Amino acid sequence: MRPLPALLLAAALLTGCASDGSSAATDCTLDGCTITYPRTQGDATVSVLGVEARLVGVGDGTVDLEVAGQDLSLAVGTSAEVGGLTVEVVGVDDGEVVVSVRR
Repeated sequence: MRPLPALLLAAALLTGCASDGSSAATDCTLDGCTITYPRTQGDATVSVLGVEARLVGVGDGTVDLEVAGQDLSLAVGTSAEVGGLTVEVVGVDDGEVVVSVRR
């Protein structure tokens, strides 16, 4: 195997993003993932960087998440540390919730 294809394959394996069949979208790099949850679908779960990240709800200016088994309630632009990862709510609008999970 040539070095560049091997490196690309390794990068794809390390980033690891998957959804549980929900319509949440993930965009991952080696450093982290951006998750876009649709607000119209209630309980959406994705697997990123070896942990599950679930959108629980949105209300009163906060986003409720469960990441690596820990409950979080974050306002837009705020972040929290969970299991060695930084979880940040990047944005919320009428159609979607965007969350960043990075190492």
